[in-house]
Amino acid sequence: MLKLFKLFNNKRLFILLITLVMFIVVMGFSLGTRKSLSWPENFLRDTTGFVQNLFYKPAGYVAGLFQDIGNLHDLAEENEQLKIVAAQYARDKAQYNFIKAQYDRYQIDLKFTNAQKNLYKYDYRIANVVSLTTEPSNNTLVIDLGAKDGIKLNMSVTSVEGLVGVISKVSNFTSTVKLMTMMDLNDPNSQPPIAATVFNKEGTTFGMIESYDQQSGMLIMNKIPVGNPVVKGDTIISSGIGGIYPRGMSIGTVESVKVGEYGLTSTAIIKPAAGFQDWKELFVVFTQERAE
Repeated sequence: MLKLFKLFNNKRLFILLITLVMFIVVMGFSLGTRKSLSWPENFLRDTTGFVQNLFYKPAGYVAGLFQDIGNLHDLAEENEQLKIVAAQYARDKAQYNFIKAQYDRYQIDLKFTNAQKNLYKYDYRIANVVSLTTEPSNNTLVIDLGAKDGIKLNMSVTSVEGLVGVISKVSNFTSTVKLMTMMDLNDPNSQPPIAATVFNKEGTTFGMIESYDQQSGMLIMNKIPVGNPVVKGDTIISSGIGGIYPRGMSIGTVESVKVGEYGLTSTAIIKPAAGFQDWKELFVVFTQERAE
């Protein structure tokens, strides 16, 4: 029994020695200068690479997925910021366009009033349009000037293009303007007729604008004496006779001239200079007589 135990111990020692020798040999091969790896090293390296690849690829996919989710969140935030910036830009652009359009109108208004002051010495008071009524029986508008501003009945109101109407009602802070489209010879409550003449022919032409044709949108100038040199294309202005409409107010352009009733006078069809549209600003004309 003792011999068997000694033999077993000798075998274990022998195996240990053999293992140690093989380890030294392998280490020698590993540490030596070689151009190629041994088959155990190749096997170990390939096995290690396969295992690493098996675990690293799914881990890389998972890490990439979380990174993509983070990127999507960042993109969503950037998109929201861009939407806010775009909305602010659209609002600022609309506000800029509104202010620029208003500035351009005021420049035109200023040029018009300065020219009229130099020509006729009238004072033009700018007024904002508060409301507009376009009913055929009540074609009027309301402006934001009233008695406190010196507005009086029958003062003329004009746009940059031409005569619009006259003041028909006055309160402390607002006034009602009766438009020329209300002019009707058969209606005593309509706008008063306009004594008119032709620009640059003031001494030789005369007529009365007494009505407005709702269907054609034209003014009718009657009582033109036969032989008056009123022709198509002439610019019609107020003559100042009668005291209501100041002299030189632009009214419109002659479209045609025909012989009037009984052949004693002529009638001219006038296209209004004012467009009778959605005005933003108008002018009340102050003359020396009206200012007193």
